[in-house]
Amino acid sequence: MGWHVLLPGLLLSLPLVTGWTTSKCLLTEDSPLPLVSRYFSLCSVSVTQLSFLAACISVTNLTQTLAAVPQTVEGLCLSGSMSSLPPDAFSAFPRLKMLGLNLHLTRLLPGALRGLGQLQKLSFLDHPFGKKSLFIPPDAFGDLVSLQRLHISGPCLDKKAGIQLPRSLQRLAVMFNCLQDVGELAGMFPDLVQGSSRRDPWTLRMLDLSFNRELKMASPGSLQGLQLETLNLDQTLLEASRVRALGLQKLDVLSAKLTATAQLPAEAVAHLELQELNVGYNKIGSISQEALASCHSLKTLGLESTGLTKLPPGFLAAMPRLQRLNLAGNQLQSDTLCLNETGDVSGLMTLNLADNGLRTLPPATFSCLPHLRELLLQDNQLLSLERQLLQGLQQLETLNLDKNPLLNLGKNWLAALPALTALSLLDTHLSLIPDPGFWGAKSLRTLRLKLPSVPAPTVLSLPMYLTSLELHEASGRKPWGLSPNVFPFLETLTIKGKGLKLEGQNASEVFPALQQLSLLQNSLEAFCSRDNSNTFPWQLPKLQTLKIWGAGSNFRPCLITGLPSLQELKLEALQSTIQPRSVQLEELVGELPQLQALQLSDTGLKSLSATAFQRLSSLRVLVVDSEEDLVLHDSLGEYSPQMPQYIYILQSNLACQCANAWMEPWVKQSTKTYIYIHSSKLCPAEEGVPAKHSLFSFLWDHCPQSLELKLFLASSSLVFLLIALPLLQEAGNLRIPFLQALFRVWLQGRRGQRDEGKRFLFDVFVSHCRQDQGWVIEELLPALEGPGLRLCLPDRDFEPGKDVVENVADSMVSSRVILCVLSGQALCNPRCRLELRLATSLFLAAPFPPVLLLAFLEPISRHQLPGYHRLARLLRRGDYCLWPEEDERKAGFWAWLRSRLGQPGVE
Repeated sequence: MGWHVLLPGLLLSLPLVTGWTTSKCLLTEDSPLPLVSRYFSLCSVSVTQLSFLAACISVTNLTQTLAAVPQTVEGLCLSGSMSSLPPDAFSAFPRLKMLGLNLHLTRLLPGALRGLGQLQKLSFLDHPFGKKSLFIPPDAFGDLVSLQRLHISGPCLDKKAGIQLPRSLQRLAVMFNCLQDVGELAGMFPDLVQGSSRRDPWTLRMLDLSFNRELKMASPGSLQGLQLETLNLDQTLLEASRVRALGLQKLDVLSAKLTATAQLPAEAVAHLELQELNVGYNKIGSISQEALASCHSLKTLGLESTGLTKLPPGFLAAMPRLQRLNLAGNQLQSDTLCLNETGDVSGLMTLNLADNGLRTLPPATFSCLPHLRELLLQDNQLLSLERQLLQGLQQLETLNLDKNPLLNLGKNWLAALPALTALSLLDTHLSLIPDPGFWGAKSLRTLRLKLPSVPAPTVLSLPMYLTSLELHEASGRKPWGLSPNVFPFLETLTIKGKGLKLEGQNASEVFPALQQLSLLQNSLEAFCSRDNSNTFPWQLPKLQTLKIWGAGSNFRPCLITGLPSLQELKLEALQSTIQPRSVQLEELVGELPQLQALQLSDTGLKSLSATAFQRLSSLRVLVVDSEEDLVLHDSLGEYSPQMPQYIYILQSNLACQCANAWMEPWVKQSTKTYIYIHSSKLCPAEEGVPAKHSLFSFLWDHCPQSLELKLFLASSSLVFLLIALPLLQEAGNLRIPFLQALFRVWLQGRRGQRDEGKRFLFDVFVSHCRQDQGWVIEELLPALEGPGLRLCLPDRDFEPGKDVVENVADSMVSSRVILCVLSGQALCNPRCRLELRLATSLFLAAPFPPVLLLAFLEPISRHQLPGYHRLARLLRRGDYCLWPEEDERKAGFWAWLRSRLGQPGVE
């Protein structure tokens, strides 16, 4: 194989997403997405949904912007300013599954969303309460056969738009709109209302009308026949009780937080048999016995911040199916859920009593809740909890007591909770050091604890079988020790404060199974060795994720190294606010052979060189955020093949120094690493002059071009020239004879050399591939050459020694009919594709075009044909036919073919 064939092959083997991208668009795959997710907030992307995304800002010219976006993206987020969306705006992106548009659009032109058959989520966003109108044609969503979510937030729709919704739609959101009456939806989306033209009712999983501040009416029958799982009316002026009159055929969940609701919508609950109701943040104040009697169908009830001071007798008994109850943010000074009851037990599983000012809880408070699994009591005024209070909660799994002034909790106070797995005691006033018997619950696996405030810290006793531990430490205290000496199952550890003292033991022995470690608001120096090595001493063999947030209190760098299984590392706010200093990446990160993702934010990083990357052989993603005057060392160019696959420099200003002058051609021509630099810094033209030049224009104008840069540019140009030459040569070998043949036919027509009755060398030129040659010889030849027709077959009638393209062109010109035998194999054959392309061109461009017939040996969809093969709209129905498999239908095929071929030798 020659070198001119190898070079194009090498070019095609390069990664799809490589090199430089414009500052307007950011590309990412699923693995780096969590590190740059804030740039995709417009799309509300779930990491597990999409694998290839693009986000573009400041869009004013859609065509120009999308030209830099690969056509294989699955998610696209656009923000900017455009008045209209043109036809076929995204037809070049057939794989799109999610599209978010914040372009201040006023209209969609017909066909704007054509070709998006795989689109699942579509969002139109604009400024909230801007009241800008958006015109959407009735058939705008006709091609969106896979659309599941339609989100319109901000723009106002025409009340009589008549927009047709795809049957696949599951969630519809019309938010921050100009809606005043729910009935206006029937004019916008007539499919929602059951009509005579459709028997089966429309079904949606969710209809979200929240944040429509003018929505206060619900005309009777507005949503007649609609089947809904969830209706969201949060922050509207509509009373929840109005939902009953909408004519809904089904509704399971109603959310009406911060609305005009003044009482429990009992009649709507009973009429629709609601399973979940959330009327939080409404001024309800009290609940009557009559209202409770209509709520027997509820499984979930949200009454957060509704002004309740007491609960009516029989509250739980009136709702026998209730499983989740939220009473947070009220003024229930003492809980009365199980008081004045008949003795019946409730099936309640989740109870939220946070922020109610509770000071004491009677022993029988939870006596009727034997099935309770989650109890939230944070933000109250509880001083103690008696063991008798918890006695009946045998199935309780989660208990949250954060922000309570708890002073003392008795020994074995949790022994009454055998199923407890998660306990949170943050921001309490526990003053005594818990002894081993303090915890009691043998199943406890997750613990969040603020270390007791005592004068002389000592050893902290904790449950041995924890899998997750979060410790908050008061400032100004010495490090604590831990007991027992080994936590064999601990996988997640979060420390907020100065840290822990391990009594000189090795952290790998204390936490042998640790996989995630977070050090928050810590001075990293507390975890850094005091010797000259200045390294991170916690050598944890199974640690996969390490997050360190220094809160601006680190005076010296600490080298993170020696973690053989670490895959993700985040270093944030390590730069000291009192004594800032410049650091290099190799001072922060050492030998981490399995590290795949590294994020640096406000660490004092000033330079990046290849030295650090040589110790990070598995690194795929580097995110540098909020760093100032960053210099990229030219050693990165030499080390380019081993660089990470993705480098994002976000909100980090590159230094206006000539040390960065080499960088622009490197990032533009990088073939392995995708590099995105988002920097708004301007450089001054000269000292004392206000900054007005972009970084790269400054570097190009003010920095001398070194010999290395010139050699780099020259060598790069040579490489691309060597790649382009064989491509041009191959193109010339195919195109020049092709164009010559077309020109010769056109010239003959202009000179009048083609007259009626002209004799041809051949009656039929047969284009076919080698795999279909058996059919041509066994079926076609006996059927046509027997009656006297002269067929031109490439393998039999081409002139020996003549170029293939010239043979094809001359034979076609010398034939009055061109018959293309098409099959799946033929469409993959280069010569057949060339013959079909030439036949198509003659058919379209020749002054006296030949008769063009297509014989399909098997069914072939038009979508399988390349663009220049799609002749269905150009050919009459009598110009193509399918070869039948049944013998009795073959006579019809031959009759069609002979009738189209006509008399031998004459046109």
